[in-house]
Amino acid sequence: MTDETASRTWTVRDVVRWMTQRFTDEKLDSPRLDADLLCAHLLGCDRVGIYLAMDRPLSGAERDDLRALVRRRLAREPVAYLTGRKEFFGLTFTVTPDVLIPRPDTETLVEAALDLTGPADASAGLHLLDIGCGSGAIAISLAHARPSWRVTATDLSTKALTVARGNALRLKTEVEFLEGSLLAPVAGRRFNLIASNPPYIPRDAVLQPEIRHEPSGALFADDGGLALLKEILTEAPGHLEPGGHLLVEFGQDQDTLLADFAASTGAYAEIRILCDLAGSPRVLHARR
Repeated sequence: MTDETASRTWTVRDVVRWMTQRFTDEKLDSPRLDADLLCAHLLGCDRVGIYLAMDRPLSGAERDDLRALVRRRLAREPVAYLTGRKEFFGLTFTVTPDVLIPRPDTETLVEAALDLTGPADASAGLHLLDIGCGSGAIAISLAHARPSWRVTATDLSTKALTVARGNALRLKTEVEFLEGSLLAPVAGRRFNLIASNPPYIPRDAVLQPEIRHEPSGALFADDGGLALLKEILTEAPGHLEPGGHLLVEFGQDQDTLLADFAASTGAYAEIRILCDLAGSPRVLHARR
């Protein structure tokens, strides 16, 4: 969609094809999906709406807006930041560059929390803590699935909490949000279940360009990425009810080191490693 061709009529089909080819040429991971999502965002519809509007012509202003989105995507800005939204566990979350983009892998943790606690009627009144909530994806997804739970979430970032509170309000869920580092905001309180997807990427890791657009404080940790995970494993027992559960997400090749550290605390009766849908170790479950 160059200046020379700007005067011709461009339909949704044309721009989707053009974007897909541009993204393919630049070796982006999901060129057609990216094209569909950006076009859907521009038109204010979902992906199904794109296919129902393939012959719809775009106005000059719409083409200009789309070119701007394409330039940003080619600069490796994540699609979720361009559209301001991300699907997670069947819900649509608002995301900004102030929060980590929710990943499908983290749904493993949410599913584990629901499996561990049983049916809704059997777990009524359960008290959950989400440490480092970011956009609120974990806390809000669980509050939505289990409205009878008491859900608390913490984060060090004021801006992240603003996003999370907005998501909770829009998705009509009750979550208590507290500002502060890890477990500091809940001193003296105990929970039946503690969940966390903390920063766990080593500071020297080589990452995809898109990830560099996300907040570094939500990504990186010292000690090869294990520093905050170890801190949570050390402090969590003092905040768990007897028989309570801890679920933490971790990164590549961290499973054995993390399980060994959890065992070394002597605070847990059971320690397990759970895998994601791809079969990769993803979540540590520790029972007090």
